[in-house]
Amino acid sequence: MKNATDNATDVIYNLTLVRNKIRQEKITSELLDMVTAKESVESN
Repeated sequence: MKNATDNATDVIYNLTLVRNKIRQEKITSELLDMVTAKESVESN
């Protein structure tokens, strides 16, 4: 039973890392979009 618990803990940990990476990529993309839009507005 301990092995099952340890494996479940590892799966949760790894899925959390994947979720956080995807979330961070989305945030970074949104920030880049905002900076690009700001620079576009300022150049006109």
